[in-house]
Amino acid sequence: MGKVQFGCASEHVTEVDEKEADSRAARLIPAADRGRISAQQIAGAINADDPHYPRTRLVCLENTTNKGGGACYSLSALKDVRALCTEKGLALHLDGARVFNAIVESGEYSPKELGQVFDSISVCLSKGLGCPVGSLLLGTREFIARARRVRKLLGGGMRQAGLLAAAGLYALEHNIERLKEDHARARQLGEALQKLAWVEKVAPVETNIVIFTLAQGCPDAPDVMAKLKDKGLAVSPMGSGLLRLVTHLDVSQADVDAAIGVLNAFEP
Repeated sequence: MGKVQFGCASEHVTEVDEKEADSRAARLIPAADRGRISAQQIAGAINADDPHYPRTRLVCLENTTNKGGGACYSLSALKDVRALCTEKGLALHLDGARVFNAIVESGEYSPKELGQVFDSISVCLSKGLGCPVGSLLLGTREFIARARRVRKLLGGGMRQAGLLAAAGLYALEHNIERLKEDHARARQLGEALQKLAWVEKVAPVETNIVIFTLAQGCPDAPDVMAKLKDKGLAVSPMGSGLLRLVTHLDVSQADVDAAIGVLNAFEP
């Protein structure tokens, strides 16, 4: 059965499903709305029932978006995509690496309400929730049974993983509501960056990701990153002159204050 996975350009979902010819196919939908794609965009990208094309089977969304600067989907937008997938017989998967950031910040949906929209969800415990390692896959019993078999076929699985599981349980029980602190600290960084002459633009800061663009005449991003690293501030590249700062469990208010001090004193 030929299959296609949809995803927006800012997602880090890379798995694709099989085509009849045992090759691979995926279609990335441009996401101008800060990494978010709409039901209308998806509808326009569904392949026709034509033997020349693989059959469309799966849609993947990311919430919050990575390259979109931590933007959140609204519940209405997600329900529109769900309705389209139900109409067209498509499965709907959520790349929820930062899904609890979206839940905490939007205040619009609970984990249960979000779970009812999707057929499957992946969740990271090792980002804002602070675990040393760990991700979860959620779905029906039948789906998880199949996923476990595929994991085994690919050599996955761990022995005596109870300590890591304990860290995951602790994170889910204690570290979700505190994500609001990360968001507040990210906004502080965004406000500081907006005041700097060597920064051209700062993307809207909604959750814990701060993306900014270097001003014209500024050294290349790798040079700026290296100089900032020498001063104790780690910055990630996003391509095309974009740089990223991220707040999480291990970034305290004192760390943010120190980072703002470095940024204010920095001369590219």
